[in-house]
Amino acid sequence: MIVIDKKWIIFNKEPTLGDCSAELLIGPPFAMDIEQYMRSQSAERQTIMRDIHQIILELDPTVQPLVELMMGKEMVVYKCQRMMKYGLAAGKSYLSLHAMPIYGSPTLHARYKELLPNAHFQKGCINFADEAAMPLDVLRNLIAECARIDLRKIKEQYLQSRTGKT
Repeated sequence: MIVIDKKWIIFNKEPTLGDCSAELLIGPPFAMDIEQYMRSQSAERQTIMRDIHQIILELDPTVQPLVELMMGKEMVVYKCQRMMKYGLAAGKSYLSLHAMPIYGSPTLHARYKELLPNAHFQKGCINFADEAAMPLDVLRNLIAECARIDLRKIKEQYLQSRTGKT
């Protein structure tokens, strides 16, 4: 049986041996593909978003991109081992690059906050208006550094610190 609601397609199936769930969440039923998402942006934004997209794919071959709902809006999400590593989104007046490795590395966060003075930094997100605020040579260095970071290891260390286990 297939159940479709506004946000998810859910396949209800009979559980089988080794099956952890009787439901398989597939995702938004009418999600755009990456090309459709890029074309839905202004011409100026399309150029920088395509450049960023290509840099991420070139420098971090561990990720798989898809358009997905994140924080209530569609964005290009780059997943590694089923975890979001990067996200690329278009807001009304700025673009956002979500980079989970900078969320987990205060050193990286501080370095790139200094190197990108015209961008607005949050914990794991960099908001910027245009390429002047996010020069592609600096972005290439950021993604190259982020690509070497193992998010699963960071997650495990975080969970261990929360439980007090060594």
